[in-house]
Amino acid sequence: MANSYLNRTVSSASNRRTFTFSAWIKRSKLGTVQSVIGADSGGGTNFGIQFQTNDTLAVFQGSSTFLVTTQVFKDTSAWYHLVLAVDTTNSTADNRVRLYNNGTEITSFGTRNNPSVNTDLAWNNNVDNTVGADKPTSGVRNYFDGYISHAANVDGQQLAPTVFGETDSTSGIWKFKSPSGVTWGTNGFHLKFENSGALGTDSSGNSNTFTVNGNLKQALDTPSNVFCTLNPLNQTNSGYVFSNGNTKGTVSGAWLGGTGTLAMSSGKYYWEVKYGSGNYGIGLAGWGTPSTKTSDVSDANYGYIGRYTGGYELFQNSGQPYKLNASTNNGNYGTQASAGDIIMVAFDADNSKLYTGLNGTWNNSSDPANGTSPMYTVTSGYAYTPSASIEEGVLEFNFGNGYFGTTPISSAGSNGNGSLFEYDVPSGFYALNTKNINTYG
Repeated sequence: MANSYLNRTVSSASNRRTFTFSAWIKRSKLGTVQSVIGADSGGGTNFGIQFQTNDTLAVFQGSSTFLVTTQVFKDTSAWYHLVLAVDTTNSTADNRVRLYNNGTEITSFGTRNNPSVNTDLAWNNNVDNTVGADKPTSGVRNYFDGYISHAANVDGQQLAPTVFGETDSTSGIWKFKSPSGVTWGTNGFHLKFENSGALGTDSSGNSNTFTVNGNLKQALDTPSNVFCTLNPLNQTNSGYVFSNGNTKGTVSGAWLGGTGTLAMSSGKYYWEVKYGSGNYGIGLAGWGTPSTKTSDVSDANYGYIGRYTGGYELFQNSGQPYKLNASTNNGNYGTQASAGDIIMVAFDADNSKLYTGLNGTWNNSSDPANGTSPMYTVTSGYAYTPSASIEEGVLEFNFGNGYFGTTPISSAGSNGNGSLFEYDVPSGFYALNTKNINTYG
């Protein structure tokens, strides 16, 4: 989460020439400088792994930039597994700093300046070592905006990514593997983030626990089960600001529209939206074949999804809620939302039915569990993503992670397949994540 990070002041320096850092990360904000880790020994020796403004990834120390990838990291819907394996004692220069993404070594770099043999880096030195930011002597900066899982440091060994991940035999996808048999070394650590009340707990056995700074929150979104969020790559323009791990949308001007990161073509799904202020449109954006987009979010004058073929929304404008699709007002519908109200959305992709409700009551006496009185029967044969249109206002989305912004869900609803909602999920419906799409879709 932005403006939050973890730090540990190393009491005794260890191996500054040979180490391996591994972490699974899911990005939220693009186009800004953000650090995954950092350490500074003073005198311009600030060390870090850092995303650049063009979304490439750099490894640096002080004024020396060792690596800058040509590859960009702009997928906000999936987890990346990053491994930095360092051994500056290696006689082969290109093997001194090695970088891996999802099990594959990155070999294409726009910049490559190998450190000299036996160079001491600031990592593992007796200074602040940080995760989720870098911390030069001038202070903390370049906070990472997104999700981090299983951050691990092995002190004294340059390891392959297969220690921390493996290829799934069925799907061929690189997936998380719990490291076992690892000799962690003096300043080694393994941050699993399993304890919501002590996120900095070290599980390596070394007790190298980190201090939590800011408003870090535990998320159900993991490399093994990816939850839907708002998609910064599919929004009207930069005036639509996403925050809180891309679960909060804020617009300070005219209508702007955006969508979610996961699409639904089969199965039954449920999510909730906390109304903050302004006018809104909440529902679905439809997508056809890969070459045919049936809904658009590029119109800066309008932005709301329901204006387009394939868009269906509960639309509240000047206090009056109504149904909208393809620019057509289909009549007043539901109850006006006030600040703090929870809007419920259920989509039965199997039967092409969309339902909405407010504060535990479904609109128009509809019943998603029984399939009766939907707000819309949508066009079949398409995949649909959640939509989020706003004019001068704020909406916060919960796809099952259990938080509206920084506020935890007060009363977890049932039947969410381990997910957390304010209200009970209709029977047969589930949170919108990859596990449920795979199981029920």
